[in-house]
This record gives sequence, C-alpha cells and structure tokens, in this order.
Amino acid sequence: MLGKLARQHDPNVLVGFDHADDAGVYQIAPDQALVQTVDFFTPIVDDPYTFGQIAATNSLSDVYAMGGKPLTSLALVCFPDKADLEILERILAGGLSKMIEAGCTVIGGHSIRDEETKFGYSVTGLIHPNRVLANQGAKPGDALILTKALGTGVISTAIKKSKAEPAWIEAAVQSMTTLNKKAAEIVTAQEGNVDPGRAAERSSAAFQVHAMTDITGFGLIGHVREMVLTSEVSVSIAASKLPILPGALDCVRAGHIPGGLKANREFAECMVGYESGIGEETKTILYDPQTAGGLLISVASQDASRMMEAFESAQVPAVRIGAVTSRSEKKISISR
Repeated sequence: MLGKLARQHDPNVLVGFDHADDAGVYQIAPDQALVQTVDFFTPIVDDPYTFGQIAATNSLSDVYAMGGKPLTSLALVCFPDKADLEILERILAGGLSKMIEAGCTVIGGHSIRDEETKFGYSVTGLIHPNRVLANQGAKPGDALILTKALGTGVISTAIKKSKAEPAWIEAAVQSMTTLNKKAAEIVTAQEGNVDPGRAAERSSAAFQVHAMTDITGFGLIGHVREMVLTSEVSVSIAASKLPILPGALDCVRAGHIPGGLKANREFAECMVGYESGIGEETKTILYDPQTAGGLLISVASQDASRMMEAFESAQVPAVRIGAVTSRSEKKISISR
C-alpha cells in the first residue's frame, strides 16, 4: 500500500520504508540520527505481566537491529471497556520492567477502548549516521549468525489451543522476554569499547558487520529474502545448524500452524531451493513468524569466530547458520 502513496523526498531520511527495513532512521545532526519504530499486538500468553514483557522486548528489538540505542518509548494500549483494570496494570508493569532493563524511558502513550486487548510501544533511539546497520550490505563470503532459536510462532499457537507443554512454554517465554541488547552491544562494539553510544565512527568497529536484521513476523526466510534482495546476493543456510526451540517441531507435526506462517511460505518459498532429505517440519519452521526473535548478522568471515566467542562469553545463544554467496538463480539455498 505504501508503494501507491506519494513519495516524500527528505535528504535527512537515511533509512525509510523503501527496503522494508526494521526501523526508520532520520538524521538530526552531523553525528546523530533518530531510530524510530512501532509495534503492538494481541496477547500470545495468558499471564498479563509476561505479555507486557514480551510486547516491550519485541518493540525494542527493531532499534537494536539497526545498531541503535533505545532512548524513549510511548505505550500503545487497546483495552476492553468492561475488562478488569488490574489486568491492564499488570501488562503495563511487565512492559515497564523491560523498558527499565533496556534503559529506555517510557514518557507517555495513548489508549483506546477496544473489544480485543492490544499492547506495544513506539520506540525512539539514537545512532551515529555512519554506524547504521541496515538489512542491505551483506557481502559474498560473509558468515550468517542467528542469536535466538526459532519456533515462537507455532508454540504460541499451541498455547492458544491449550496444547503446549510447560517446558515448551517456559523456553518460548524465556526467548521472547530476552532483550537483544546484549547481542547488539557485541555486534556494534568498538575496539576496547562495548558502549555503542560513545564511539563516533565505524572504522574502529571490533567486527566488520555488513548487514543486520531481526527475525520477527516474516519468519527467517522472509527476513533473509529482504537481505538477499537489497544486498543483491544469495544465501546458503544449513538446516542442521538451525537453533529450534524445544517443542517447536512437535507443534508443527501436530498441526499448530499460525496463519502468518502459511502466508510467509506462500509469499517467499519461490526463492528457496532445498537439498534432498530435508524434513517437512524443518522446512515449515523456516517460515514461522517470530515474536521478539533474534538478530541475523552478516559479518565478515574472518571476524565470525571472534564474534561467536564474544557471544559465548556473554551467554548469548548464537549459532552460525550459513553464509552469504554470490548472486545466483536460486536466492536462498537450504542444505542439510
């Protein structure tokens, strides 16, 4: 729909909606730019406090995915007129707990009456204009690193059907309430400095990161598709390396498939080639829409091992899942 609207031409827009990136970036000074994003959705777990935490973690993620530092946020609330306000209080408290953890100040918000509860945030962050990490820029030879396991979509669907086992729920909630802050600080670290807000130039970056995105509603393949198209490269992913949450494949086998997964697969599978012997469950999980998913990082191969060591030291469960290759007919190849 945005493609049908009149185009605005503003030289201060460093990242707009042209390449379906994670957040917008707007330059406000020679050494400062704003990172802006918004996200909200309906409850995916029963506990209000946990739902608030997940919504906040998800909203913050897009700022981290651009390499930015979250500063302020505005809450977005849709809540039924006759519902218990204590539930809303718990949702807001859960969200605030994650905003405090992120060092992001909640400065207001807006609420409306709605038959269905919805909650999230508009988040504004800061970044140096020379240090923006967009979903384009991946280079042949880069390693692809993913910082969280896949499967929150199918497990959330099982939760709604009361079919999810406690261990599955626990693992999914743990993933969805873990900020990408620690991972992003490693990705954007400067030599001898892990605070991305204190260094001015990317030339002193500890790692050569060429592109980054977070895995959310479009699933792994959907977000890889955006990186491939904007970077004019191809990608090879090893199915055996994919981190998958406990119970996720069980949910697929049981038919707990969210509508978003089906839509993602119908849209993006035309760009994917599979090596023989890859199971249908594994193919399906590639398109699972994630909530508060991990970062997908395209990093120079010579820096990949050091980055993985940094993730391991920080207890970030990152996995090297594949590599960027020169552009070929089949844009995304899935090997065993």
